[in-house]
Amino acid sequence: MQTGWFWRYKLHHVLCWLLVFGVWFFLRLGDYSSWQKTAEVTALKVADLALLVYITNYVLLPRLFYRKKYVLFTVLLVLMIVVSSILKMKLLGQLLHDPQLFSLQGNLKRRIYDNMIPHFFLVIAGAAIKLMFDYSGLQRRLAETAREKAEAELNFLKSQINPHFLFNSLNSVYFLIDKSNTEARRALHQFSDMLRFQLYEANGNRIPIEKELRYLSDYMDLQRLRKETHYEVNLHCEADVKGFAIEPLLLIPFVENAFKHISHFEQRPNYIHVTLAKNDGWLHFTVQNSTEHVTTPGEPGGVGLANVKRRLELLYPGKYRLQLSTGTDQYQADLYLQIDDQSGMNHKKL
Repeated sequence: MQTGWFWRYKLHHVLCWLLVFGVWFFLRLGDYSSWQKTAEVTALKVADLALLVYITNYVLLPRLFYRKKYVLFTVLLVLMIVVSSILKMKLLGQLLHDPQLFSLQGNLKRRIYDNMIPHFFLVIAGAAIKLMFDYSGLQRRLAETAREKAEAELNFLKSQINPHFLFNSLNSVYFLIDKSNTEARRALHQFSDMLRFQLYEANGNRIPIEKELRYLSDYMDLQRLRKETHYEVNLHCEADVKGFAIEPLLLIPFVENAFKHISHFEQRPNYIHVTLAKNDGWLHFTVQNSTEHVTTPGEPGGVGLANVKRRLELLYPGKYRLQLSTGTDQYQADLYLQIDDQSGMNHKKL
């Protein structure tokens, strides 16, 4: 698995820098006392350039440039190149045993021209390539999201029944249940609320977290009715989990998965623990359930978890972390979701 990942994502980087090394080495061959010394100098310069490119592309761009902090991005980029050029000159002076390279005195214009100016152009060129690929990926994700949204809406329309007929039927069943059977009436009322949520509120805009939690609680209450007394099912939500919006029906697949794979021990506890907390702009959603056998992190859940992972990639790119872990008798899913308290309820789905 790790080898395949390397070949898929890293091999082209290695080949690119080997090509840069080869061209640089060929152009500077003969400028130094031996080809070994030329190779050492070239390796130092290529390594220095690669470090600058990767810091710019994977640190400065996503954390500053993409967040419209252009002034800070420019200042740090210039400072990074200047410091790198000074360190490179000192290392070259030691490598070539040239005392003049240890000092910044001397022909300052030539030093700037030979060491700093090329780095500016090369690093900016690398950043431009990264911007081009990122923009292309964004456009591809937007097109894919639009297509999947259209397919989902079409599938929903194909499977949708007349909601008025359905709710009228549920009301009729509700009044047929004896008034003394409060548990059955409450369960039917909860099911009606869940159905109304799915039909009318879970399609379109993001929804308040409070509504998602209410749906989650109703689902767990209905599932709890199917379990015997030695099954422990609880939902704990911190008081500050409120005032923001998320995509609807994003959390329920993890809870469904827990009920699907919960253990059935006779002499040991069977449990599902669901917790929600908010910290530093992140929602932390945890689902734990007891299991009867060791599973791999990707095994449980089937289509449900696969779909929610895809939704996370499309709707929260770079703004979520999903960790699935297993033990001998426990399965746990941890979802960290970056939220925006000021997002409001008018943010539309992609």
